[in-house]
Amino acid sequence: MIAFFESLTQQSPLFLASLVVYLAMAAAYGLVAIGKGGKGLRIVASLLGLAGFAVTTALIAQRWIEAGRPPFKSLYESLVLFTWCTTVLHLAVERFYRIAWFGFLSAGFLVLVLGYAVLKSDADIVNLPAALQSVWFVPHVVVYFFGYAGVFFAFAAALLHLWKPDAQLHLQIARGGTATVTYAGFMHKTILFAFVLLTVGLVMGSVWAKSAWGDYWVWDPKENWAFVSWLVFVIYLHLRSTKGFTERQGAWLTVAGSAAIAFTYLGMHLLPTAEASAHVYQ
Repeated sequence: MIAFFESLTQQSPLFLASLVVYLAMAAAYGLVAIGKGGKGLRIVASLLGLAGFAVTTALIAQRWIEAGRPPFKSLYESLVLFTWCTTVLHLAVERFYRIAWFGFLSAGFLVLVLGYAVLKSDADIVNLPAALQSVWFVPHVVVYFFGYAGVFFAFAAALLHLWKPDAQLHLQIARGGTATVTYAGFMHKTILFAFVLLTVGLVMGSVWAKSAWGDYWVWDPKENWAFVSWLVFVIYLHLRSTKGFTERQGAWLTVAGSAAIAFTYLGMHLLPTAEASAHVYQ
């Protein structure tokens, strides 16, 4: 805990501001979710989401200028990027669904993400290795992290479905109308969104590998786990079309797929082959 606060004091003002904004956002959405605060607090919560987007955008821009390169190389930088991508998706979810529990879960989760970033020792700016100095670097990373953000919202919806399987959500559509969808329905929509991005990310990565190393697939441990986590969602999409497959089973499979994504992102350093990987955050 002492190390955490010591590291916290060394963070930039923009990083500290983002942490404060997401803490306030989580508190505001939490109160709204349990029926407190009324319409005024709901507006405040939404505005805090916009503030989170603005501050993290400024934080990434500041880091980009300081580093003289896209700030997506280290684990610390990737956690900030993930925060930004998740905030962008939160704003879209808020615009169309206005479900306070989504706001609470996303803001609370981002507090944990930024808290984890504080603990990382790779916050210093480093140069990009030759293999990452490619036109594919930014699109590949950004597409993947939007996919990861989509998986997070699918995971949140899966948890909410397991908690309240019969809950109804009211989606705002054109001309002021509404449509009804369940948590499981929302989960499926976000899985489709995330699956497309994860697929595009895999394809981009293989093309990049061909230009950098001469092969489309080099059996790097992170490449393999990215494929494994992608396959979990292939299995989900296949089973969902089969007779007898339930929404509850889909929710649990989504939880499993989210765990595979989390391990792909954060757990690769635990593998014995991690030191030989060009993709693993050390």
